[in-house]
Amino acid sequence: MKKNIKPKLYTLSTCMHCKATKRFLKKNGIEYDYVDVDKLDGEEQDKVEQELLKLAGGLRFPTIVIGDKVIVGFYEDKLREALGL
Repeated sequence: MKKNIKPKLYTLSTCMHCKATKRFLKKNGIEYDYVDVDKLDGEEQDKVEQELLKLAGGLRFPTIVIGDKVIVGFYEDKLREALGL
């Protein structure tokens, strides 16, 4: 993995593409941080949604941040490239 960068995932608890992304990372031994945006409340949810708007231009899931790279959606090839797999 490139420079031991821990991916940050913005997900929804019910999203199948989000679950697939988590499975892919786990299968490849990649540690990651995530936040299920739909499980947040009030100000905390507003703050995360504002982050997402800046990062992805909208509320789209999963949004994956790896270093300075942002990937919107589950694209195994893009993840592999960003992670150096």
